[in-house]
Amino acid sequence: MELSAEIQACSEGRHAAQQRLFNRYGERMFALCYRYVKNKEDAEELMLNGFLNFFKTIHRFSFTGEASLSAWIRKIMVNECLMFLRKKGRLRMVSLSEGPDLFVNAEIIGRLTAEEIYQLIVELPVGYRTVFNLYVIEGMSHRQIAAVLKISEGTSKSQLSKARGLLQRMVEHNRVIREKTNH
Repeated sequence: MELSAEIQACSEGRHAAQQRLFNRYGERMFALCYRYVKNKEDAEELMLNGFLNFFKTIHRFSFTGEASLSAWIRKIMVNECLMFLRKKGRLRMVSLSEGPDLFVNAEIIGRLTAEEIYQLIVELPVGYRTVFNLYVIEGMSHRQIAAVLKISEGTSKSQLSKARGLLQRMVEHNRVIREKTNH
């Protein structure tokens, strides 16, 4: 079935079409949620809630291609994750005065595979991880992040900088461990 027809069938409440759409995007949306919450059970619940919200609001969606559908679903999932983190009180930002300033070596991070980066991102503290995901993966500006998270742009920039620095240290640590085990 063509994707636009699939969307129409979903908006009419046809469960088979909803299942096909879920099967098409479910794994990617689970991975997105897991990047934010770091807990598989919570990520699964958020993904399912996100799809429920998607199917409830699908009548407001205007299909212009697969990219628009993917973006719409991603936006819903990100909002689910942010609401969850706020509700659980886990969305703590480190102030500008906390922690050292870090130099970020992009070359080191550039040598990682996507899976290695994904695993390291999941290990970041919640505030770092959230800003990193929103900026690097979702492509939001610091102004947008500040508005969504109700923080200053400076805090958003600081969280991103510190996330990148921590990722660098994590990469270095993993490299040292690999070198020791290879000798």
